[in-house]
Amino acid sequence: MKTALHHLIREKSEAIFDKVVAYREHMHMYPELSYQEFKTMEYVSSILTKLGIEHKTGIGTTGIVGIIRADHHTLEMKCIGLRADLDALPIQEENEITCKSQNDGIMHACGHDVHTAILLGAAEIIHELRNDLPAPVKLIFQPGEEKNPGGATLMLKDGVLENPAVSEMIALHVFPDMEVGKVGFKDGIYMASCDEIHLTINGKGGHGATPNQCIDPIMIGANIVTQLQQIVSRKCDPKIPCVLSFGHFEAMGATNIIPSKAHLKGTFRTMNEAWRAEALELIEKQIKLIAESSGATVDLEISKGYPYLENDPEVTGKLRSKSIAFLGQDFVDELPIRLTSEDFAYYSHEVPVCFFRLGVRNEAKGITFGVHHPRFNIDNEALKVGVQLMSLSVF
Repeated sequence: MKTALHHLIREKSEAIFDKVVAYREHMHMYPELSYQEFKTMEYVSSILTKLGIEHKTGIGTTGIVGIIRADHHTLEMKCIGLRADLDALPIQEENEITCKSQNDGIMHACGHDVHTAILLGAAEIIHELRNDLPAPVKLIFQPGEEKNPGGATLMLKDGVLENPAVSEMIALHVFPDMEVGKVGFKDGIYMASCDEIHLTINGKGGHGATPNQCIDPIMIGANIVTQLQQIVSRKCDPKIPCVLSFGHFEAMGATNIIPSKAHLKGTFRTMNEAWRAEALELIEKQIKLIAESSGATVDLEISKGYPYLENDPEVTGKLRSKSIAFLGQDFVDELPIRLTSEDFAYYSHEVPVCFFRLGVRNEAKGITFGVHHPRFNIDNEALKVGVQLMSLSVF
């Protein structure tokens, strides 16, 4: 049966390959930002309608939920959830390709167009083979993965795991560090929580030649950036992965002008919820103490983001074994932990999940740029592998 199923999935993925490429290229040309994916929602819905797949739109504002059942399935049966994300990033594309983004300043630079095209392709195969399904399959097309509070929270609020209840979930993500044709898995905790730090330091501006008459927000900001690192290096258990980084520091003075304000933005990431809560308290306390000790005030907002992502060993192990049987051992890698974050983590705290990586790299074709880069792209052969494994995952 497994050999026959493998043959069917390979055959059908080859047959619909051009169609899946077209899905991806259309979405790549017309990307939409988080929580604004209205046309993308309509496009996905139109394809599901053509395929004859029952679905609802407007879940979590711009999300879609479809269901595929065998004739012998009951309405009460628990289902397997397959998830893809819909949103793009505020990045100006620099690729010169036929499907280059037509929406100025917006690009699918994180591969969500790839994820959605793969799930549409898998949906077609699963729907055709639905009477062999051991359980119903719920298709989850989710908005807003790239932006707090995370579209997963909106989908969960709208009951995406209910009616019918989801027993486990599976999702994939493009991985430009991995050669096309390969996939990767990691049991247990895999990705970090992610919180954002936004602060404005309110000092007192003046002439650069009379700093004694000023309250310098640049110096204060520099102290905050450097001193907060002691929280990571001296307060965190060394066994807990943790990082605190500031990527934005803006103070609009000049060579001889000390500005009155400085704006900083940073991110805090870890893999332990107890330490996460403690660290955020320490960060807030330290920022305020440093500012006040220098005579400044601070407007501080800590935006709590996604939790850590934990792959269920059983669900992940099943899909890993299926992938090895289908692709071969040499094409299935073990992944290290990553301090990047992903809002699929919210689902991992509700049901057992497997979040795996899909290789998209092809150095011979110059496809080497990472996600969030204006020249990110994929080898289209990755679409075929993604469709095959997402289809195989539910049988």
